[in-house]
Amino acid sequence: MSDAPAGPLVVDVRIGFTSFVLEVSFDEPLAGILGLIGPSGSGKSTLLRIIAGLEDAATGTVRYEDDCWQDSVKRSFVPACQRPVGYVFQHARLFPHLNVVGNLDYAWSRRGNDGGNIAKADVVEAMGIGSLLDRDVGSLSGGERQRVAIARTVLARPRLLLLDEPLASLDVGARNDILPYVETLNAHFGIPAIYVSHTVSEMARLADRVILIDNGRIDAVGSAAGILGRESLRASSLPFEPVSILDVVVTGHIEELHLTRVMHGGQVLTIPELKTTGVGESARLAVRASDVVVASGDPGKLSVRNELEGTISAIAEIPDSAFALVSIDVSGTPLKARITRHAIAELGLAVGAPVYALIKTATFDRGV
Repeated sequence: MSDAPAGPLVVDVRIGFTSFVLEVSFDEPLAGILGLIGPSGSGKSTLLRIIAGLEDAATGTVRYEDDCWQDSVKRSFVPACQRPVGYVFQHARLFPHLNVVGNLDYAWSRRGNDGGNIAKADVVEAMGIGSLLDRDVGSLSGGERQRVAIARTVLARPRLLLLDEPLASLDVGARNDILPYVETLNAHFGIPAIYVSHTVSEMARLADRVILIDNGRIDAVGSAAGILGRESLRASSLPFEPVSILDVVVTGHIEELHLTRVMHGGQVLTIPELKTTGVGESARLAVRASDVVVASGDPGKLSVRNELEGTISAIAEIPDSAFALVSIDVSGTPLKARITRHAIAELGLAVGAPVYALIKTATFDRGV
């Protein structure tokens, strides 16, 4: 793991194009993964490029920890090649004339001194690419290429990782395969990361804090649970519904059924198998509001395997629709359910009422 402490990233920048202006300002302590989310064309990738030093036309200030990477007033600009930043693009930019180990060795030979003590063998194991080392990069699948690209970036020992929609070009199966590796990057190597995506459930699984950016401006900043669970975001140009985040601990695997049991606040959930997460380790589950069914009493025998007891903490009607967003306090975590106003009236649901939140096991296997 890196010995480099997480520090604040201070950004106050502006860049103008023919039909678009990006103007953002934030001061965020980096620890774990900071998510940048927003619709396509909102300025996410441009902001990442400014932080990396790839947009020298931008004006303003970029500071990370004790280092100033850009200050337009002082006419100071540190070029990209001198910033201790690792950049992973949407498409893996591996050297086609080198095999996998050759790509890794290239990064290892050019590693910096600021990114902590990272061993090559640890990176290979963490990204699950030991069996790929002798392969030509042209023979790799999309998911394998991205795992190698991430490993190569980590081996350069950056102090900050920038990941620009690294899973966007992959199909759902490949995304699900690679997500566990991305989730554990910070835990393994202690390198803070900024992760760009417009996929909400992907962001819910990965990010600790989230910046919502739209049309070149910051719309909201906060915890992943707080930002992604807000019903008010439905009115933005982001086409998504509220998502709840459940932090769980793995209690066991049912290998013959390809299932994993996890615990959240003393209540058990059964989900599709988490192959890379061991007993006692933590995991994060993202639940869409429309995937939660609410029962006012014990639902009895159903095919739904997950029944969480909770108490209604809020009910918010969704304007100009037949639905409302019900917030259920489940062991201290707000779980959102999107149900009809008609159902609320017939069930007599009200704030303070005890309820059961039902979630199908298959819900957790839908991908991102």
